[in-house]
Amino acid sequence: MINHGILNPQILSLLARVRHTNALVIADRGFPFWPMIETVDISVVDDLPTVVQLIKAVRANHHFTEAYMAMEFLKNNFKNTQEDFARALKRIPVKYEPHVDFKKRVPHAIGLIRTGDTVQYANTILISG
Repeated sequence: MINHGILNPQILSLLARVRHTNALVIADRGFPFWPMIETVDISVVDDLPTVVQLIKAVRANHHFTEAYMAMEFLKNNFKNTQEDFARALKRIPVKYEPHVDFKKRVPHAIGLIRTGDTVQYANTILISG
């Protein structure tokens, strides 16, 4: 029995398939459904869990070397929210791009984890190292 770290079997299975240079999307509650990629929906209620919580959880057992986020995240969120994400992504370079370009990356991901996050443009694509 697993007694620490990620307990959700679907997330563990998904992470096991994210290999070198593969992408994993961690999305907020409003992110569109992408039928062509596996989605693990763990949203419960508003902000439970959050994208930041998931980033921290998956980083504990997985090596990511870069991340992508929408430029709109910077324009639509206060500095303290931006700092929360920066702390969760510490030492992972983040590339900001227009949201329409960000969405073009999604179909190439191994999978997507949907959270209950209400932060605007909190969606993050993590690239495995």
